[in-house]
Amino acid sequence: MGMIQTIKEEIAIIQDRDPALHSVWEVLLYPSFWAILSYRRAHKQYEKGHYFRARWISQRSAKKTRIEIHPGAQIGKGLFIDHGTGVVIGETTIIGDNCTLYQGVTLGGTGKEQGKRHPTLGNNVLVGAGAKVLGSFKIGDNCRIAAGSVVLQEVPANCTVVGIPGRVVKMFQEGAALDGCSELDQIHFPDPVRTDIECLNRGQTALTNQLLSIQDELREEKAQRRKLLEERDKLQKEMEECQRELRELKKA
Repeated sequence: MGMIQTIKEEIAIIQDRDPALHSVWEVLLYPSFWAILSYRRAHKQYEKGHYFRARWISQRSAKKTRIEIHPGAQIGKGLFIDHGTGVVIGETTIIGDNCTLYQGVTLGGTGKEQGKRHPTLGNNVLVGAGAKVLGSFKIGDNCRIAAGSVVLQEVPANCTVVGIPGRVVKMFQEGAALDGCSELDQIHFPDPVRTDIECLNRGQTALTNQLLSIQDELREEKAQRRKLLEERDKLQKEMEECQRELRELKKA
């Protein structure tokens, strides 16, 4: 009865989150459906200490589905892996309830350290295609990680993370409701790199304007100096004329 209930739950999850599904029978063709069922079996064996048997189940599933979930990972209810090719979930990973992972996601470690070395995902977390979450830290509840991001440090709850390395670019108010499109959106996020470039461009424009203003002031100053030098030369010539006339008057 437990396995039947698990199957029903997995079917309901896929129906709820995949708009490409046209019939219940198509669920049987989803790699994520079989990968998660195999993980549930393998995890039970892992908890009983049957590590070889657990890995044998998980590796057979990985070969067929191209989704590698270590049997030691702790996964809550409602996990949905869309497409799934290339997804890797490490041994000490903890995933909360109602999370969504897209193809190419890696929940991995960063070295050979023992103990907890993989990330912890809270509830209602979405990880976009190709994103990498590496290290032993927590991604808070209701977080969104954009496609292609590389997250290397803890993320507070209700945040959106973008970039390499991942940076928080948006925070939701706690308890804010998201519509279905927003929940599955993994690309329409602020671009921190573009924002930084725009700030640099504005700063460069301001600096260029200041330099042009300084150049204009220098030109005006040079023109004034040239005018003063011309007036000085003129006065010197007039003084020389006056001195010559005085000498001539004295001789006369």
